[in-house]
Amino acid sequence: MNTSVQHLRVDGDRLWQSLMDLAEIGATPKGGVCRIALSDEDKRGRDLVVQWFKEAGLQVRVDAVGNVFGRRAGTDPHARAVATGSHIDTQPTGGKFDGNYGVMAGLEVMRTLNAQGIQTRAPLEVAFWTNEEGTRFTPVMMGSGAFAGVFGAQDMHLQKDGAGISVGEELQRIGYLGDVACGDVPNGPFAAYFEAHIEQGPVLEAYDKPVGVVSGALGQQWYDITVQGMEAHAGPTPMELRHDAMLAAARMVDAVHRIALAEAPHGRGTVGHVQVHPNSRNVIPGQVKFSVDLRNLTQEGLDRMDAALHAQLAALAAQCQCTVEVVQVVKFAPCIFHPDCVHSVRQATQRLGYDHMDVVSGAGHDAVYVNQIAPTAMIFVPCKDGVSHNEIEDARPDHLAAGCNVLLHAMLEHAKVA
Repeated sequence: MNTSVQHLRVDGDRLWQSLMDLAEIGATPKGGVCRIALSDEDKRGRDLVVQWFKEAGLQVRVDAVGNVFGRRAGTDPHARAVATGSHIDTQPTGGKFDGNYGVMAGLEVMRTLNAQGIQTRAPLEVAFWTNEEGTRFTPVMMGSGAFAGVFGAQDMHLQKDGAGISVGEELQRIGYLGDVACGDVPNGPFAAYFEAHIEQGPVLEAYDKPVGVVSGALGQQWYDITVQGMEAHAGPTPMELRHDAMLAAARMVDAVHRIALAEAPHGRGTVGHVQVHPNSRNVIPGQVKFSVDLRNLTQEGLDRMDAALHAQLAALAAQCQCTVEVVQVVKFAPCIFHPDCVHSVRQATQRLGYDHMDVVSGAGHDAVYVNQIAPTAMIFVPCKDGVSHNEIEDARPDHLAAGCNVLLHAMLEHAKVA
């Protein structure tokens, strides 16, 4: 690190105020934010952030799925950009910090460098990605996925919400159907990408660490499970003669929990959605459908969990004189972030004197897709009680500033001071 910038720190008060100002757009009565992708509120949020980009002297471009990039020129006209970013769309009952923090932290890095008159050799970019949350349109992380070439822009334009309105129509309506091809970055792919984010979990707060050095993100495999038994009257049917789909499903839910515990510390197993048929008080359930979400940090771990799921669910169905169908509906491979970028985050954290720990992300982020085409890492800061995707989501200003300072110095390590 250039000794002339070792003292450099962001303006934490300015960062906080930017977050609060952005949170006014789509503000909810409980103190959260509802700014669904490509809605009128999203347009207003985009317009405000683009205005701030321009006021910071950034050159703005918009790509074919509405991803927005603000570029701060470097002294080397041939250097690839060092980038940061996240998203500004929210859940229907979202908070002020999920995604928004990463974008405002990137903007604060630019503002800090402007205020100190510091020029970098490589250009710097801050991005906000379209439809990360996937609340209105699928797939989730649409913008970064299209940027990485996982999804085609034209295919994404055809995706429709529950009202039959397409992504392409809404991008056109709100004025963010850009003319830049997805993934088209001046001078080629990012030299490095860093994303700052609230943890969205309880680990950093539990260990009283202001910064998490994120080494990767858990892979995810989702399943739709259908247990088939036979409806029968709850009174006349003896227990040993029942084909009770609910009994089988209940034992399967416990099995999912045990499968995840066997893969500690990174195994996760969740049943979050259940449908019972006929759902009548005095009828033995004949069919139960439920979801399973398995996560692990390695594909080998996910493969073990998958095998255990199939074997244990089949055995439990047979015990209850039922049948079971297991259909995999989503697969995200585990993500290991680039060691050089992770090292830069750790080094910046140590140099700044922040207490920290290594963590993995249990959630998906835009950085997971960007990591497929550019060296990537993430920086986590705590959120109160580990709560996110909730209107009461909260974070401490000093923690947000600490994460932003780490972001600043990690980016400077790669972009180099001119």
